[in-house]
Amino acid sequence: MSLVCQVFRSSRKQEMYLYVDKSSGLQDIPEALMAQFGEPMPVMVLLLTPEKKLARADAAVVLAAIKAQGFYLQMPPTAAALFARDDDRD
Repeated sequence: MSLVCQVFRSSRKQEMYLYVDKSSGLQDIPEALMAQFGEPMPVMVLLLTPEKKLARADAAVVLAAIKAQGFYLQMPPTAAALFARDDDRD
């Protein structure tokens, strides 16, 4: 399965991203989520396949979430994840 995916970043929360099917856009996103997310800022459009490498998400999980609920919400990393990322760079 492949999907043309549009990614938006949140205007309210740093490092929060919303992945949606580009053909559907934001029409299926619950109002409560959009209220928390803030103004969606377009970041990129990409062809998403299960094998695609993403920085902080598993592409197969993203595809499954978009198919099931119409979107995938990538939350900001936890403090522990940020520390682990910094340790990997040393």
